[in-house]
Amino acid sequence: MNPIEAVLEATDRYLSALGAVADEQLREPSLLPGWTRGHVVAHVALNAHGLARALRGARTGEPLAVYDSQEARDADVGARAGDSAEDLRALSQMAALRLAGELRLMKAGVTIERTPGGRIIDAPSVVGMRWREVEIHRADLGLDYAPTDWPAPFAAYLLEETAEDRDEELRLTLHALDIERTVLVGGGGHAVSGTAGDLAWWLVGRGVGEGLTSTRPLPTLGAWR
Repeated sequence: MNPIEAVLEATDRYLSALGAVADEQLREPSLLPGWTRGHVVAHVALNAHGLARALRGARTGEPLAVYDSQEARDADVGARAGDSAEDLRALSQMAALRLAGELRLMKAGVTIERTPGGRIIDAPSVVGMRWREVEIHRADLGLDYAPTDWPAPFAAYLLEETAEDRDEELRLTLHALDIERTVLVGGGGHAVSGTAGDLAWWLVGRGVGEGLTSTRPLPTLGAWR
């Protein structure tokens, strides 16, 4: 499947799932420390809005960053986290539609900034970034969607991505049993086995290795970048 279409399909599933989320559920804690489910939903929507405006700016020659600053990003999420389920669904749908249009118009070679003067994100990375935002944060809601529910292409992609990012701190040989793939971290080390989703979930710093088996005690991981 085309990567952009995979992102849009994941977004459609996410938006459909939001239709069943009630106001009281949004006030409850998510799996992210310090954030309610409302924070997570607001963040996913505002990320779509920010990516859309940055891509439009790149397309029209009027550059804008995804976020005005990290502080502005955090404040905006906090300001919308207490909105009703209906309002957050509307915000999510509007932002997703805007982003879908910009992703389809995006040209190869385009770059955007996360914050003014900050990290540069190229076109392929924009697609991967959004895919991660939708799938990981849907699982962060802690409702009826877990890493084992991720589509196999996403779980395999995220496993490779996170393994590469952990190369400097870990030495592991990861066996993703459901997709029959072995991934080395830091050139390889003691064996850890599980589904691709559970392995990737642990590598992004969530949980303590639920669903995994290891030939040694699992190391404690810090936050993923």
